[in-house]
Amino acid sequence: MPKQKLTLLYLKFMKFSLILVAISCHFYFAGYAQTYPAFGNEIPVEITGLTFDAMEPFISPDGNTLFFNSLNSGGNTNLYFANRINDSTFSFQGLVNGCYDSSANHLDGVASADIFNNFFWVSMKGYPLFFENLHRGTYLTGNVYDTTRVYGDFNIPIIGWLIMDAFISNGGDTLIYCNSYFDFIYNSCGQGMPCEAKLGMAQKINDSTFNKMTTSDAVFSSINDTSYLVYAPHLSPNGLELYYTRLHKGTFNTEICAAVRYNNSQPFSQPVMIHSNYGFVPEAAAITTDMQKLYYHQKDNSGLFKIFLRYRNSLNNIAAKNSGNIFNINYNPVSESLVIDAVNYYGNYNVRIVNSSGITVFQKKNVITIDLSCYAKGNYIVSISIENRHQQTIIAIE
Repeated sequence: MPKQKLTLLYLKFMKFSLILVAISCHFYFAGYAQTYPAFGNEIPVEITGLTFDAMEPFISPDGNTLFFNSLNSGGNTNLYFANRINDSTFSFQGLVNGCYDSSANHLDGVASADIFNNFFWVSMKGYPLFFENLHRGTYLTGNVYDTTRVYGDFNIPIIGWLIMDAFISNGGDTLIYCNSYFDFIYNSCGQGMPCEAKLGMAQKINDSTFNKMTTSDAVFSSINDTSYLVYAPHLSPNGLELYYTRLHKGTFNTEICAAVRYNNSQPFSQPVMIHSNYGFVPEAAAITTDMQKLYYHQKDNSGLFKIFLRYRNSLNNIAAKNSGNIFNINYNPVSESLVIDAVNYYGNYNVRIVNSSGITVFQKKNVITIDLSCYAKGNYIVSISIENRHQQTIIAIE
């Protein structure tokens, strides 16, 4: 056989092999990405001293503060906070000062915060004179300082369009928002109900400006189903799990859903429903930093909205089930080193360290000691991954 034909056959064979490899990789990663989170039985959360509705829960990154708003039904909605006693018990403290709007029929709610105490919430204050109804400030022990509106092209400057919900990532670099349209004139979609609601993703430009990512529509292509109102987003600390609420248009049956992805450059998968309870309106799921506890609100038998908790199901070792963590992560400021100690775990794991700008500064498998002496001062997120489980902690280099 001539040499040219042999070369041609070889090239065709290699091309075919590469296609097979690509297909295999596609199915491997797709299969990996379809590992959805699962949670245990519902546990009521007690907020001692609270006598009214609690909605839109958010747990601070350190797990010590529960933020929530009062009844969100179109007027006199305020932001409050409570201090942690244990996972299912919090002590009511009162208003989050600095967010309060004293005008009639005001709405201040949907809190979220990053690890640097940048605090975000939605407010109708000044709307529609100002279309930017998402606000931010700096949170410190029950108070928000240096408040401003959040600007950027993710806002839609048309009367009726609002940012109904928003969530800031742990590192503060990514904003997940909900663009919603309300027919304020004719209420054609129902009193207090949006006609449209969809999610988007914006990148931080500076502390008070975020712009929509060019990949935003693709990232949420499986989420923004036009048959539903899609809202109340919450992104896991590693960016791989999206929790949100959807409501089938023309119904009152809300569903708390989750979608996943293999890495932060991929679109999210088709969602799965985590919880639905017709007539009790479950909404606004919030995952904790350790990704082991899911909080949300729904009505109880008295008709009030209350906060509820579910623990994540674990398929890992007994030590993980008992303690909630597989690894002990210890930072020694004297030696400027990070020590990772597995608790009766002998498999492979991946360690990733991300700085306050969201940049990965370290990534390695099965490492035990990490020298941090050359790292800049600041807060870092340490993430350890095994299979479909992720453990995170925040360390401060001073």
